[in-house]
Amino acid sequence: MIRDLTELIQRAKSRPKRRMVVAAAEDQEVLLAIHTAVKEGIVTPLLVGNKQEIERLAHVAGVDLSHIDIFDNRAGAVDSVRIAVERVRQGDADILMKGFVKTGDLLKAVLDREAGLRTEQLLSHVAFFQSPYYHKIFCVTDVAMNIAPNLDEKVQILNNAVNACHLLGIENPRVAVAAAVETVNPRMEATVHAARLKEMNNAGLLKGCVVDGPFAIDIAVNKDAARHKGIESEVAGDCDIILAPDIEAGNMFYKALNFLGGATTAAVVMGAAAPIVLTSRSDNQRSKLLSIALAACLR
Repeated sequence: MIRDLTELIQRAKSRPKRRMVVAAAEDQEVLLAIHTAVKEGIVTPLLVGNKQEIERLAHVAGVDLSHIDIFDNRAGAVDSVRIAVERVRQGDADILMKGFVKTGDLLKAVLDREAGLRTEQLLSHVAFFQSPYYHKIFCVTDVAMNIAPNLDEKVQILNNAVNACHLLGIENPRVAVAAAVETVNPRMEATVHAARLKEMNNAGLLKGCVVDGPFAIDIAVNKDAARHKGIESEVAGDCDIILAPDIEAGNMFYKALNFLGGATTAAVVMGAAAPIVLTSRSDNQRSKLLSIALAACLR
C-alpha cells in the first residue's frame, strides 16, 4: 500500500520498463514529464506528431530527445491519435498518453469499435490524491469521462477504481458514495444510487471493497464531522475512494483539491485495453509524471 504518491515512481522503477506511446506529442509540459520519466527509468516512449515542432518545443524546454524515438506525422493531431492507438493495438506499446489533442478526439479513436481499445468495461477516470489535510492516499472517480452515470454505470466506475486500488496494494478499499446529504431523498438521485450501491455491496454483488453512503464530503473525510452528525461507519472519515455523483461535482472537487487544497494528483483512464494517461491541460509537470508512473504500475 502506498503512503505517498512519489512511491509510484519507485514502484514503477521496480517493474519491467513499460512502453508508452504519446499521441500528438507537441506539448512542452508533456515533453518535460516524459523526459523525467525516461531519466527515472519508468518508460520507453514513442512520440507521435510533427517531429519538427516536437524538437522545437523540446529545445525551448531544455529536453534531450536524442534517445527518444519520434514517429514523424504531419497530418495533424487526430491522425497522430490514430497511429498511437494502433501501436497499442499491435502490442508495440503498453500505455497510451494524451498530448496536444482534444480529449474528445482521443476518446473517439480509443472507443472505435473496429480500430480502438474498447473492452466490455466502461471507461472511467481514476484520480489518486495526496492532500496535506488527509491521513492517506485516496481516489476520486469519475471526474472526466462519464457525464451523468446511471446506477449500472456507477457500478462499473466503482469496479474500475477498486481494481486500481487493488493493484496498488489497497486490498479492501473503503468507498464513500458522495452526495449533498446523508439521508436518502427520492428527489436526489445521488442519494438513491448510494443506498442501492451499499445494498449491493452488503449482498456481495460489489466485491473487494466496503461501500457506504450517501455521504457529504465532510462525512467522507472527517471522523469528527461524522461523530458530530451521529454517523457510525468504518468508511466515514477513512475512505479510500470517493465516488462522485456526476462529472460536474467530481470535476469541481478534483480542481478544488489541486488549486485550493494543496493536493498532489496522479490520474489515468481505466477500462480500456491499456491504461490511458489523460491529464488536464492545467495539470502541472509533476502531476503528469506521477500519472505516467501510475499507469506503469497498473499495467
